[in-house]
Amino acid sequence: MADQQPTAPLTEEPVTGAEQPENPTEVAENEAETPQPDPRIAELEQQLEEARNKYLYLFSDFENAKRHAARERMELIQTAGRDILTALLPVLDDFDRAAKNGGLNEGMTLIHHKLIQTLKNRGLAVIDLKPGDDFNADQQEAVAEIPAASDELKGKIVDILEPGYLLGERIIRFAKVVVGK
Repeated sequence: MADQQPTAPLTEEPVTGAEQPENPTEVAENEAETPQPDPRIAELEQQLEEARNKYLYLFSDFENAKRHAARERMELIQTAGRDILTALLPVLDDFDRAAKNGGLNEGMTLIHHKLIQTLKNRGLAVIDLKPGDDFNADQQEAVAEIPAASDELKGKIVDILEPGYLLGERIIRFAKVVVGK
């Protein structure tokens, strides 16, 4: 027994590459010990992922519907305001014509200015035009064409019959003009 070498104490140290078992049976036994994934868990994880995706799609649709409803509500409010302001424009035109002809007394002049100020506060703006400006079919409606007094007035505004109005950025009434030809 003197020929035997002392054995090292047994410890649970990891097996290094040089000490790994070469026997395929031992490797197969070690693999058998590792837990195999349960197919039911994989199926449940897939169902969970599908439910998450469905939730995200529904949430996204809900948010889009909220934004769409808010946008429609704002358009409805603006449309209602536009309709009221458009209905008041003939009254404003009558006031303007009376003021040009000197047919307004002091009280009516105050009412005219108050109406103009109220409409401006609601976003109404006059399209700024003067005779001699270029005709722009996007902002003006040519009611008549008359022979131009000079070549410079051809295709230009000769007279403004009714002013055009903007509500915010949108034209609610085109200016009615006479154009030189």
